[in-house]
Amino acid sequence: MSLSEWIGLATAIFGGYWALATLVVAQFEKRLDERFTAQEKSRDEGRKLWDVRFTRLENQQRDLERDLLGLKADLPVNYIRREDHIRFETTINAKLDAVMARIELVGERLQKG
Repeated sequence: MSLSEWIGLATAIFGGYWALATLVVAQFEKRLDERFTAQEKSRDEGRKLWDVRFTRLENQQRDLERDLLGLKADLPVNYIRREDHIRFETTINAKLDAVMARIELVGERLQKG
């Protein structure tokens, strides 16, 4: 074999390896692009899911706040404070004691005379 044949053979082998390397790199890049696309799609779906969840939580929080404000508004109308009830009961007991004292006084007066 002559030198030109060796150079041609070496060029053909080198060209084959170059074509093979280019093909492998192209497939690798294609797979990377597919992975990145799949990851981006998955990220978008996850973001949408979290947006739905956060919106639902915000609505629930707003509803709870509205209910709490309604309870705060209804509380003074529907319920009496413990201190107020004790004061009310003490007043009634004092009046009942005064009535009982008067009844006893009237009873004593009737017995005497």
